[in-house]
Amino acid sequence: MKWEGNRESDNVEDRRGGFGLGGRSIGIGTIAIALVASYFFGIDPGTVINILGGGGPGSALQAPAQQPPANDQMAKFVATVLADTEDTWTEIFRGGGATYVKPKLVLFSGQTPTACGTGQTAAGPFYCPGDQKVYIDLSFYRLMQQRFNVSGEFAQAYVIAHEVGHHVQNLMGIMGKVDNARRRGSAAQANALSVRVELQADCFAGVWANRANQARAILESGDVEAALNAATAIGDDTLQKQARGYVVPDSFTHGTSAQRVRWFKRGIDSGQVSACNTFEAKSL
Repeated sequence: MKWEGNRESDNVEDRRGGFGLGGRSIGIGTIAIALVASYFFGIDPGTVINILGGGGPGSALQAPAQQPPANDQMAKFVATVLADTEDTWTEIFRGGGATYVKPKLVLFSGQTPTACGTGQTAAGPFYCPGDQKVYIDLSFYRLMQQRFNVSGEFAQAYVIAHEVGHHVQNLMGIMGKVDNARRRGSAAQANALSVRVELQADCFAGVWANRANQARAILESGDVEAALNAATAIGDDTLQKQARGYVVPDSFTHGTSAQRVRWFKRGIDSGQVSACNTFEAKSL
């Protein structure tokens, strides 16, 4: 993927650097107490660390917001991909007579407070509509390579573009409508709606790739294949087979490997938002 030298976004917030409360250090004893409280009493360890560290129950468990170090190559990559999504979606929204509101992207390690609750590394990259921020622990990229055997910068960019796709859904009012529908339906119906949300975000990631490549020629040989490999590796059926040895379709929340590949390809082949209407598709 060709990205070096392209514009970097200034909407990246770096919260990495270990445990901290507004800059106050946290001792190993405090961490141990927090883990014991979590194990025996079911208390969020972040809450315990926060209180023992001198903050109130509602205080934020984070260091002051800052920009990533200038010599951090992976952070530069993330900032460049984010800028590319900003340029693409700004143009698309402008073409529809609307204004694209740029999301923030937060780099964190371990856990971090969000408007959607405490963000955890184990949850993988995610988007929080409450604060319009994308959250990612960069160790996820190592996991992609080690666990899923997926590598390549474009595959990593696909992850960011997918989460930005959720931001686009939020701006378009799609997420709000889906959340209302989820609350009225059964668990199986809620999961089915989640699948359509995720597949549309995959398609939006493809739309970005198409438009960005037309404008800035970012794609190199093998890039699309790498992204398709990533989509395949994180399909619900593939993950469930690896973890359980069998699949439970009613529990799917992101779509099968084939579905994720299919909708990403629809986006990258067409470059059109209109091609990504998963909610009216009779077959996913």
